[in-house]
Amino acid sequence: MKLISWNIDSLNAGLTGTSTRAKETRTIFKLINALEPDLIAFQETKLRKDPLKKHQEALAELFPGYQYVWRSSVEPARKSYAGTMYLYREGLKPKVTYPEIGAPSTMDQEGRIITLEFPHFFVTEVYTPNSGNGLKRLDDRQVWDDKYREYLAGLAQQKPVMASGDFNCAHEEIDLAHPSNNHHSAGFTDEEREHFTKLLDAGFTDSFRHLYPDKKGVYSWFAQRVLTSKKNNSGWRIDYWLVSNDLADKIQDSKMIDTGARRDHLPIELDIDVQP
Repeated sequence: MKLISWNIDSLNAGLTGTSTRAKETRTIFKLINALEPDLIAFQETKLRKDPLKKHQEALAELFPGYQYVWRSSVEPARKSYAGTMYLYREGLKPKVTYPEIGAPSTMDQEGRIITLEFPHFFVTEVYTPNSGNGLKRLDDRQVWDDKYREYLAGLAQQKPVMASGDFNCAHEEIDLAHPSNNHHSAGFTDEEREHFTKLLDAGFTDSFRHLYPDKKGVYSWFAQRVLTSKKNNSGWRIDYWLVSNDLADKIQDSKMIDTGARRDHLPIELDIDVQP
């Protein structure tokens, strides 16, 4: 199977916008479609509720032959915030769930997790809450991390799991360009990194590091507001494909997909020898 995951930072803008960035996003949509993935996971869709007719028409044009399911942020959480979506090939018939994990504040209402169940495994995506400016959400984020780990481990007790998404954490110093400057930055605090270690220790493999344990300078996110971030390869690896340890030997490749001049997140691809 070929699986792709991408934090797209607004599905509405990507599908229907007229800005240069929106056009860049649609170019990448076309690139992803040409790769013929079995599944595509999107995070940070920012849909107000359901896909509108204009979104449905654009999805049908850009991704013919795919079905899709989505989850949007709902009250009391902010609308047009966070959100996730899956596209999967017609003919696949997963059981779809929209789990709540007992997260604090409004995190369970922010549309952050969708899970697809297949006969022999789960595929699930997450948009992990950011700890925020001044780390004001770090305490809640740590509770989230505990609850999410419990959820993922519970799935893995039933059948193997492939989990993707924007985890908003660079796990080790090798996973960002300037670790010494960011030890107190959201996404690279000791607390977030320790929780990511606990997640891996619960029975999961970072597919990219499994194949490329010492590879440096490969990142999945470049600050959109820093014009030179991508040119200077000043990035972070915060997007992951994790797999249950018993699937690790089936990983064929795990990589980033180049987005050209477009900054922010890169799509990440997992090629793995399993059958839906």
